[in-house]
Amino acid sequence: MHCKLLATVAVVAALGGVAPVGHAQAAKPARGDAPATGASAGFNVLQGRWVRPDGGYTIAIRSVAADGQLDAMYFNPNGLPFAKAQATLDGKLIRVALELRAGGYNGSTYELTYDPASDQLKGSYYQAVAQQRYEIFFVRK
Repeated sequence: MHCKLLATVAVVAALGGVAPVGHAQAAKPARGDAPATGASAGFNVLQGRWVRPDGGYTIAIRSVAADGQLDAMYFNPNGLPFAKAQATLDGKLIRVALELRAGGYNGSTYELTYDPASDQLKGSYYQAVAQQRYEIFFVRK
């Protein structure tokens, strides 16, 4: 059922709409699970492993809270925690803001937007140490 819900959310998002809360909740939650609300149902499409094809850098998003807080890690290749990991809705767009402070990244950030048509996270990476910004994208692994 989880895959069916994600597929429904992805199709609705690709068509430029947001699933009404009642439609997004069509699948009954498992006993003990809280039903997904509008924003959190949309954010769930972010869960999974995302890889940057230009270097193999990986973002693993384990879960998304109703307020958009991400339980996520960065791998290059060893795991590093994000100092900040947050998803927000900007109209119909899902935006992801990530900040690294560990492992010599010292405030480097990713500012990404989920593209449902390509199932990619697209945006920019700011490498704080070098003070350089790069246009990048992540594909689902």
